[in-house]
Amino acid sequence: MLTDDQIAEHLRNTNADFRELQEAHHQLDEQLQELLKNHILTPEEEVQKKQIQRAKLSKKDRMAMLIREYRNEQEKTAAS
Repeated sequence: MLTDDQIAEHLRNTNADFRELQEAHHQLDEQLQELLKNHILTPEEEVQKKQIQRAKLSKKDRMAMLIREYRNEQEKTAAS
């Protein structure tokens, strides 16, 4: 049985949606790290931080869903 990392690597190479989600997640992470370089955030920056965190989580959840779908598909194929 494949690990999540192995499935993610496979999806990265074969699934454009997964690749786009991963790239977007990475870009959001870079934005968040840049924002967090400020030790004290303004109220606007706090709002921006929360928005970035929510967007990152959404992308991560969608990638996890694609991994689960792939795993389920492979298990069904193996059971046949």
